[in-house]
Amino acid sequence: MRRSFVKYSAWFWHCRSPGTMESCVRITGVMETTGPSLTRYFVPMLLLQMAAPSSEQFTVTGLRGPILAPLRGIVELSCQLSPPQNAEHMEIRWFRDRYTQPVHLYNNGKDLHAETISRYVERTELLKEAIREGKVTLRILNVSVDDDGQYHCFFKDGAFDEEAITEVKVTATSLGIQILVHPPNTKGLLVECNTGGWFPQPQMEWRDSRGEIIPPTSISHSQDTEKLFHMKMTLLLKQSSHRNVTCCLRNPVTGQEERTSIVLSELQQNGSSVCSRVCTKDCLPNGCTDCLRKMRNPIVVGIIIILLSIGVIASLISYLHHKSRVPASDPHFQLDTMWLEDITVILCVLTVFITMIISFIYFRFRGVLER
Repeated sequence: MRRSFVKYSAWFWHCRSPGTMESCVRITGVMETTGPSLTRYFVPMLLLQMAAPSSEQFTVTGLRGPILAPLRGIVELSCQLSPPQNAEHMEIRWFRDRYTQPVHLYNNGKDLHAETISRYVERTELLKEAIREGKVTLRILNVSVDDDGQYHCFFKDGAFDEEAITEVKVTATSLGIQILVHPPNTKGLLVECNTGGWFPQPQMEWRDSRGEIIPPTSISHSQDTEKLFHMKMTLLLKQSSHRNVTCCLRNPVTGQEERTSIVLSELQQNGSSVCSRVCTKDCLPNGCTDCLRKMRNPIVVGIIIILLSIGVIASLISYLHHKSRVPASDPHFQLDTMWLEDITVILCVLTVFITMIISFIYFRFRGVLER
């Protein structure tokens, strides 16, 4: 029996080598004569070995370079086994930064959606048309800003596993750029450029008619609930040296550029014509400085307010004293005299109070004009 077992083992490994089928058949004949009791077990074991997949080593190759994914669009990520081999029986896992939180999971011929991250449920699909050649493609629908980043394509066959990493760059470019021109003030003409719906944060700059960059006064940004960038850039022009300016934005990933221009010469002419008719804080640089100059000296203004107050008081008191009054022989003469004195005191207090209110309003208005 021991001799027959040795020949059986030799036959098995010899049959596993390519191009040895004839020798295998000859050894089988010997085994059937020397060990007929082992032949019953040999055939089932051979079939199991032939059916069992071989845990062959492989590498995984992903797409090179960052993959651009348009916002709210579709992106497809592919990876390939090398050498090509059937991956139907393998575990195929796509994940971000954590292995235990898959974006998509395939194992033993089935897609396991219940184990994927909640925000990717019903948004991913594994294309398996070429899975027997070791190639699969992950399709992500309705791309959002949160989909930006790295993706791991992981294959596992038995105890052996390999992975490849692909980077996704989500992009969004807005076509809506708005330029606002504020009314001129003492500091100059303020031009403001606003836009929203960009990802990632765009590069923003002012350019003149020759295409040269104009340093901005300020640049600020914010993000909405979808994490899209909203940009604001201002430019303060102290002189009318620029006839027109252009607001330029550039997506740093795609290189796509959007721009909007505005002509300033006509706005400056219109602003001067308005200021010649109305003197407001927004029109001071264009001919309305006289009305402000007269009100700039607080001493003069204070004297004018005091003189006006004294004049009002004196006029009222004089009027009351010269008004036809009760004769001295009348028993109510004393009461009339006391009433006149009380009215005079009340008028003086009211005049002081009104003077304070007028002064407060004036200096507040003067501060606004100077700004």
